[in-house]
Amino acid sequence: MSANMFLITRTQGTILCCKCRILMAPNPANMCVTCLRSEVDITEGLRKNVTIVHCPECDSYLKPPRTWLKAQLESKELLTYCVKRLETDLKKVRLVNAEFIWTEPHSKRVKVKLKVQKEVLNGVILEQSYVVEYVQQDQMCESCTRFQANPDQWVASVQLRQRVLHRRTFFYLEQVLLKHDAAAHAIKIKQRDQGIDFFFGNKSHALKFVGFLGEVSPTDKSKRSERLVSHDTKNNTYNYKYTFSVEISPICREDLICLPPRVAVSLGNLGPLVICTKVTNNITLLDPFTLRQCFLDKDQYWRYPFKSLLSSRQLVEYDVFNVEIVSPEYNVDSFKYVIADVEVARVTDYGKLFYVRTHLGHILKPGDRALGYDLYGVNLNDDDVDKYRDFILPEVILMKKSYEEKPHRKRGKPRPWKLKSLNIELDESRGRSNVEKMNVEYEEFLRDLEENPELRFNLSLYHNEDYQPSEMASDGEGVPFVPLEELFADLELTEEEYEEDGMEE
Repeated sequence: MSANMFLITRTQGTILCCKCRILMAPNPANMCVTCLRSEVDITEGLRKNVTIVHCPECDSYLKPPRTWLKAQLESKELLTYCVKRLETDLKKVRLVNAEFIWTEPHSKRVKVKLKVQKEVLNGVILEQSYVVEYVQQDQMCESCTRFQANPDQWVASVQLRQRVLHRRTFFYLEQVLLKHDAAAHAIKIKQRDQGIDFFFGNKSHALKFVGFLGEVSPTDKSKRSERLVSHDTKNNTYNYKYTFSVEISPICREDLICLPPRVAVSLGNLGPLVICTKVTNNITLLDPFTLRQCFLDKDQYWRYPFKSLLSSRQLVEYDVFNVEIVSPEYNVDSFKYVIADVEVARVTDYGKLFYVRTHLGHILKPGDRALGYDLYGVNLNDDDVDKYRDFILPEVILMKKSYEEKPHRKRGKPRPWKLKSLNIELDESRGRSNVEKMNVEYEEFLRDLEENPELRFNLSLYHNEDYQPSEMASDGEGVPFVPLEELFADLELTEEEYEEDGMEE
């Protein structure tokens, strides 16, 4: 800095407060903050106590006049609901912040601390905080009232069906519904042959549920029917029961498919023999011989529907004797595949050796076991196969590696993780054999979750507190397992534990 330049020091002016006569920075009101707050209360006339209607059965809150909002304690939804109940009051001030103040869960009180601003004397902006106490008044909503009076008094039902011989799709769908809490409004869930029925006390809840099913599975357009229950001629009102029929595509993961010529051409001459590797709202198809992959959305499928050639219920176990790698490793949609020529034989019959090509060269080794489809011994009667005159079916198509022979994989062995389940009423009319079949299929579903990380990507798995680590855990070397970092802690506190936590705090 040159010698000719100098700094001008500025001092902040001060004045005396017109009330308490202390020094302060000047402001339009000529009063300090303490005196200003003693003179002006910007929260005057704002409600400090509000009554809210709460349904204890479904944990929802009434938004006048007739809408019910489902919200948990201290959730974002409940905070928004509480602030909107003060909408007329907050037109007088400017809301800056809102947050919960902890209250004992059984006190039926919800306290929210609000910070507001308002322009007061001569343009001075004053900021102030105050607490609003919301008193919960218990009253059952219409759906819960109807269900308590008569559990069969439903308004809308969703009949979900899939025309296959197993229930693995419904086991997976159950976990998706639990994670997204999509069946929270269902007053009853009942198992049916080849499907599940969901009953709702409100038509809008059923429509929302049907829309969710279309987002997570390849469903056909729902068919709707309605039945008149009662008619009040004086008020000209009608009461209907609505039924929505939803069908899921019969194509499941690990199914073997012979594509119809029309579909194969639309997919760029894929196949014609392909396997299904993934099912969401799209169907993922893979050619195991060329590793070409295509996605078939639900609209494309239902335009020209087709069935599986063989399903996972018809998988046969093979012993692997020799593996010769044919191609390098390919990454196809986050999955790794290697084409290889393998020599296999059925576990139950070593009299016939098969030399086949497979996409599982990256995981198969001599001495392993694999599950595959026996096209050599099966009797196929499929019109789509007959349409390909020059096509020669392979003798075996391997689907996945088998870990059945591992001592760690005995059926029914406890796992370090567990799944939650919906409250589904079983169909007792089908007898004990149906329950045993479902238990076997559920065990297969749990094994699929262990073997396929992609399958459990959208699911919630929890720590199993009853699991006891075994000293023989090393016997299961090479067996797929669920990493601990993928598990959630299952926090479910009883009323006694709630009270103890409140006393500690």
